[in-house]
Amino acid sequence: MKPGSTHFPVASTTSVPEGTAKPGPSTAAIFPSRSRIVPIVSIQNRYNVSDRRSESLIDLCEQEQLAFLPWAPIQETGRSVPVAVAAERHGVTEHQVVLAWLLAVSPQILPIPGTGSAAHAEENIAAAAVELSPDEIDAISKGA
Repeated sequence: MKPGSTHFPVASTTSVPEGTAKPGPSTAAIFPSRSRIVPIVSIQNRYNVSDRRSESLIDLCEQEQLAFLPWAPIQETGRSVPVAVAAERHGVTEHQVVLAWLLAVSPQILPIPGTGSAAHAEENIAAAAVELSPDEIDAISKGA
């Protein structure tokens, strides 16, 4: 998939011919018909602290008990003041705060951040132990 693509892959438990669905309201509209053809287990779409246009898809994933895989989950992290404040408060990196925020937003979100080393992978895993306060979650969500 190319960065900036307007399509995302549809994951399933069975092998299907290569195909995509457009993100946004059309995805929710086609979901019932697609799920009758092949079992859908997850939806992947762009979602991070600065791009939350896919929130309706997260709601759909919660309703249908599907995994939501945020694409580019830690992109543009450095632009958020609430993220920087929370990172300072918890003594962790901004990327760890963003990953903790994603995990706090919905139990259906399964972030899969890229990593280039074992140390970076350990840092990403440690983000699961960062407990953001409700006020921090709200501030990051609002981008305040």
